[in-house]
Amino acid sequence: MNIELLKNLVDYGVIALLGVMSFIAVMLFFERLFFYRKLDVNKYKNKKQLDVALTKNLTFIGTIASNSPYIGLLGTVLAIMLTFLTMSEGDIVATKIMASLALALKATAIGLVVAIISMVFYNILVRYTEILESKYENQEV
Repeated sequence: MNIELLKNLVDYGVIALLGVMSFIAVMLFFERLFFYRKLDVNKYKNKKQLDVALTKNLTFIGTIASNSPYIGLLGTVLAIMLTFLTMSEGDIVATKIMASLALALKATAIGLVVAIISMVFYNILVRYTEILESKYENQEV
């Protein structure tokens, strides 16, 4: 298989996966925000039902936040391996090698950006759940 094709598959495959993960995190964040804004805590019979409703999809956002750096790192490692493979074939031009290594690191950078954004979303939503649970407990007393 052509090395250039492998580089493109690794590069664009990892970036596409991170893009999908980012899109999912953003969509779930806004879904939760809209849900929290229209939520009436008085409709729930007990705190457990409220807790289940409030935390729906939060685990998924947290999973995206915690795993996206690893996916980015995987893309970087695979791209560096392909760069070494290219070097082993005798195509040793310093500028090409440096460009390939720099481009390989973009997968890690994108993974970190997705993780940071997802973690911010997760923390905002967790705070919302704490506030809504507090409202439920104060309304019960």
